[in-house]
Amino acid sequence: MAARSLRIGNASGFYGDRFSAFREMLEGGPLDVLTGDYLAELTLLILGRDRLKNPAGGYARTFLRQLEDTLGLAVEKKVRIVANAGGLNPAGLADDLRALTAKLGLSVRVAHVEGDDLVGRADELGFDQPLTANAYLGAWGIAACLDAGADIVVTGRVTDASLVVGPAASHFGWKRHDWDRLAGAMVAGHVLECGAQATGGNFAFFNELDVRRPGFPLAEVFEDGSSIITKHPDTGGSVTVDTVKAQLVYEIGGARYAGPDATARFDTIEVESQGTDRVRLWGTRGEPPPPDVKVCLNRLGGFRNEADFMLVGLDIEAKAALVRAQLDAALRPRPSEVVYTLARTEGPDAPSEEQASATLRVAVKDADAKAVGRPFSSAVVELALASYPGFFLPRLPGDASPFGVYTPAFVPAGKVPHIAVLPDGARVDVAPPDETLGLEGVATPSLPPPPPPGATKRVPLGRVALARSGDKGGDANVGVWVRTEEAWHWLVHTLTEDRLRALLPEARELTVHRHVLPNLRALNFVIERLLGEGVSSSTRFDPQAKALGEWLRSRHIDVPESLL
Repeated sequence: MAARSLRIGNASGFYGDRFSAFREMLEGGPLDVLTGDYLAELTLLILGRDRLKNPAGGYARTFLRQLEDTLGLAVEKKVRIVANAGGLNPAGLADDLRALTAKLGLSVRVAHVEGDDLVGRADELGFDQPLTANAYLGAWGIAACLDAGADIVVTGRVTDASLVVGPAASHFGWKRHDWDRLAGAMVAGHVLECGAQATGGNFAFFNELDVRRPGFPLAEVFEDGSSIITKHPDTGGSVTVDTVKAQLVYEIGGARYAGPDATARFDTIEVESQGTDRVRLWGTRGEPPPPDVKVCLNRLGGFRNEADFMLVGLDIEAKAALVRAQLDAALRPRPSEVVYTLARTEGPDAPSEEQASATLRVAVKDADAKAVGRPFSSAVVELALASYPGFFLPRLPGDASPFGVYTPAFVPAGKVPHIAVLPDGARVDVAPPDETLGLEGVATPSLPPPPPPGATKRVPLGRVALARSGDKGGDANVGVWVRTEEAWHWLVHTLTEDRLRALLPEARELTVHRHVLPNLRALNFVIERLLGEGVSSSTRFDPQAKALGEWLRSRHIDVPESLL
């Protein structure tokens, strides 16, 4: 491995990401470690349903196929691989990896990390019989496996950042109380975890970059915990201060970003460009982790179905009201939840039929599959010749599909096993942290003075601000940042919690928290329960809030002309 820095790349941001990324990263340039992130709350639900059908399953099979294609190359280049693809069955994945290495005739040492799966202790821990229950483990199990010579380490539910922190801690010999170093690596891991989102993917100012096929990112991590985010040469996309900030504010809460090994203070991160496709992160302060470990609980919440009605031309509101009255009368017994959403996308005197159309979406949910299955689909289809003029459906509704409900829980760290299973089969218990610190809120920093009064122009917020949004269970977050100090002085005084509610009417009655991150010239908003009971259960148009930031940027606001 490199003497001055550890080069850690990422080849997967979710289960289903670009299959060829492993080969691209291994062939694109030097690496010491290649990571893959496959897990999210929804992924664990999917794997839980897979495990019901096949107890030997429960892991990301894509990862196994990717390694069948590239493991020989990784061995040749001496690149170690760390991935959370083990899902609900890391031991099973490790066994299948050993079988794969034998098939390929390779000498590869495989280890895994387990202990996160708490579903068997649900009653003891008061979890109310979930389908899955997985604690977010930290980096020290990964580090122990690498210390023992593992070439591949697969885990269950560790934090996404642990895939970077573990290799760095092992390589540099960090100790459990090296809070600043650990926090710095957490920040690098947070930037890498979503793959191409750090190299221009899903970027607000995408027109400034060539993002037709962005490459995957890597971090050069240094002994002090600082890092440089970059990518292999001659790969698509770009690494800029803003693409990195876009990932820094993605799916976070306040200034304290908690993990099981340390808490990173996001209000201390310094970001600067170091040339083309190189962005340095340094100065991150760390604190002891909180005393409790977060647990992801998924349970089957019931069944759902939905249908879209296309409404074209005149009298859109009246047509939607007719459908609603007809369905309300036909749905007997009525599902426990029926949600109508009318999207007014039509325009007057439209030059095409599609531009003259609106959509009425009807979503139904119930504990009984029969209540939202064929009876609902039949009620929708039977309106075909007996409803509003111009009736048509873009697709026919089908059978009911199950949905899950995500709930976070918290368990004292000492009650969660954390076990490194080394290449020789030895099992090493990883001790919980011996020092912890609660997650009290950070005081709002001193704000810069507001800009002097002057002429303004009403324009979309996105003319001057960038944003990135996402989900955490039923909550949504949207991070907003600007590029200049002048714009920051305006943004921090203008975009308050009340102004956000006014710009996003869906949040008008919800609890909104604003967090100020001056070093990033950024504000992060957390909107509680915007997504109901979470992604799989949400009936919202954008159930993961991925486009919430773009909606916010499109809203009009009075902006000083000096910023335009």
